[in-house]
Amino acid sequence: MKRHALWPTVSMLGLAVSAPGLAQEANPAEPAFSEQSGVSEQPATSEQPGTSEQTSARTEPADVMVVTASRTGTTVEDSPQTVRIITNEEIQQQLQVTTDSSQILSNLLPSYSPSRQKMSGSGETLRGRRPLILIDGIPQSNPLRPTGREAHTIDYSMVDHIEVIQGANATNGIGAAGGVINIITRRPEPGSFNQHVDVQMTTPTSQLKSETNSYKVNYGLSGNAGDFDYLFSVGYEDQGMFLDGDGDYIGVDNTQGDLMDSRSYDILGKLAYWIDDNQRLQFTVNHYDIEGNGDYVSVTGDRENGVPTTSERGTPEGDAPFNEVWTTGLSYDNYDLEGMHLSALAYYQDYQSLFGATDSGNFQDPSIAPDGTLYDQSMAETQKWGTKLSLTNDQLWDERLKITGGLDTMVDETEQYLWLTDRTYVPPIQYTDISPFLQFELRPVDSLLLSAGVRYEYAKLDIDSYRTVAANGGVDVEGGSPSFDETLFNFGAVWTPVENWNLFANYSEGFSVPDVGRALRGISEPGRSVDNFENLRPIVTDNIETGVRYEGDRLGAELSYYVSSSDFGDRVEEVNDAFVLKREETEIEGVEASVDYQFTSNHKGRLAYSYMDGRYDSDDNGSLDAKLNGLNVAPDRLIASWSARWTPEFTSFVQANYAFDKSFDEEEREFDGYLLVDAAVGYELPVGQVNVGVANLLDEDYVTYYSQSALVNDDRYFAGRGRTVTLGYSVDF
Repeated sequence: MKRHALWPTVSMLGLAVSAPGLAQEANPAEPAFSEQSGVSEQPATSEQPGTSEQTSARTEPADVMVVTASRTGTTVEDSPQTVRIITNEEIQQQLQVTTDSSQILSNLLPSYSPSRQKMSGSGETLRGRRPLILIDGIPQSNPLRPTGREAHTIDYSMVDHIEVIQGANATNGIGAAGGVINIITRRPEPGSFNQHVDVQMTTPTSQLKSETNSYKVNYGLSGNAGDFDYLFSVGYEDQGMFLDGDGDYIGVDNTQGDLMDSRSYDILGKLAYWIDDNQRLQFTVNHYDIEGNGDYVSVTGDRENGVPTTSERGTPEGDAPFNEVWTTGLSYDNYDLEGMHLSALAYYQDYQSLFGATDSGNFQDPSIAPDGTLYDQSMAETQKWGTKLSLTNDQLWDERLKITGGLDTMVDETEQYLWLTDRTYVPPIQYTDISPFLQFELRPVDSLLLSAGVRYEYAKLDIDSYRTVAANGGVDVEGGSPSFDETLFNFGAVWTPVENWNLFANYSEGFSVPDVGRALRGISEPGRSVDNFENLRPIVTDNIETGVRYEGDRLGAELSYYVSSSDFGDRVEEVNDAFVLKREETEIEGVEASVDYQFTSNHKGRLAYSYMDGRYDSDDNGSLDAKLNGLNVAPDRLIASWSARWTPEFTSFVQANYAFDKSFDEEEREFDGYLLVDAAVGYELPVGQVNVGVANLLDEDYVTYYSQSALVNDDRYFAGRGRTVTLGYSVDF
């Protein structure tokens, strides 16, 4: 039997049969039809330290999509939380109009904040809280010193599908307050040797010149040889300047980093070896690098008079911002260990993030230069390694009971220093996390599925003594080793009273730490010790969700209501050109709804809506008296899309994304909503396929949500990108 023709079929979030998995197909040998997306697709699975059914199961026909929201395999209709699987077809449609990974997530998830269209995604949240972003189950989020760039650690041309658990959950460990976004990379195609080439060019419609053109190319090869499976892919992108709806240069963010006027590349490699029919070993490595060219400087706008920040030719101070990430994983799966499934993953990530130079008040030091004249820039560095281990038995009590046990470990070493003057900004921090867990799934009767689980989180911080920067008084802070432990629970139920309909309810707790680096660098009182610093306490987020879903032959629909609360949350506020951490009680509630309809075998549509409201206790009196602003929550949004195959060769796709007006306590943060429409067509040639995509089809002239409602700042009053056309060609051979 050729057991390696297709990869194992469960992705990697640490599910019932895997250390890091989320979705699986019951049969990887056959394409599956997803009622959720209404499209025929290859198995929505990962070949990573994900898992598959046992060898015998891979030869049996199946057409059921399986999703795990609690680290146990379950079908989509049996999930007690809202889960969204973004298919490869959807990703390819989005790539025809944008390569911005934040924009792709925002276009497909209405509860995800509108993209900032910058290298930094600070303020981009899922259900109003930071999600845990993974690549093949390996954490990309940096909990100790979030830089906001975790959404820009991979080229989406390398991605097969994306799995999203919405809302805090107790089963995936640190950082999943807003949910989990697991990015599953491409798998090898069947056959001994396959190649793929994809090239595209993007230009604004208001002008065509070298400064505003963008280019992208991707090459990949994959296949199998004996007991080995392999994949190699490399991508390169050169992005020009962006223009707004008026045809003006958009302001470049010289400090936080920008996607425009930048170059990036990504290298992905995989090698897997089948030890025998039931044991598999895989090594995966991904290296992503994006860096600004440093050819433009921003021209401050006038927010009060509605004049956006623009750009002009010039050389910014300091070195150009960049993001450089290495993600490496080694996984082992045994699909038949005494009738159970054993999955193990060991990973390592090296992350460097350089921010641009600024004369911010935080960087001033009279001993180096007169106040107001000193430019500096910060570098955040993180190295983390960890393991994920799980063992699942689904044969108990006549296969009505499934039990999964496991252990996750992680060590994170982070620091942030000032690049030009070699000063400590955030001292070196070591974070150690050990988390055993146990998860149960019981079906007492055919119409009822109950789930429950417990996870114990032990966390320890090791911080050396340090001195804060002069702007915070240059005070000495005594180091220490504070430790925390939390026991997290989840309970869920799904009831199917009649065929195709089910009601679901779920309670789950998420565990995260505050922005430790921001808290430490902001200390200004002498005599403080990290051992008794209250702001380092972890955050436990309670997530309650209930809803109803319908899955029919053509129609799929879901409606859910959720409340996410934290007694000691972490709200970020801008104070004197610096973002300050606030530990306050917060609560976010919302409603989500989606409808998918397969009009015919060649036409399908989707409609999705999100309503969200967030409040916090501003005066610590027990009352949620103030509204969370755009730095913390997304606007209400409505997304509609329609895709069609008119002939075997000709396809089309159109989507409309409307962000509704939103008001906040501060009048100057009032959000003026906007409508963005994108469209694309594709035509299959005798050799290869050509695509034409148009982003912002109506050439809407608007200011981004972040610039309107997250902060009040003339320097970052950025307009959104105007209409662009992307011409692409791809070929497999």
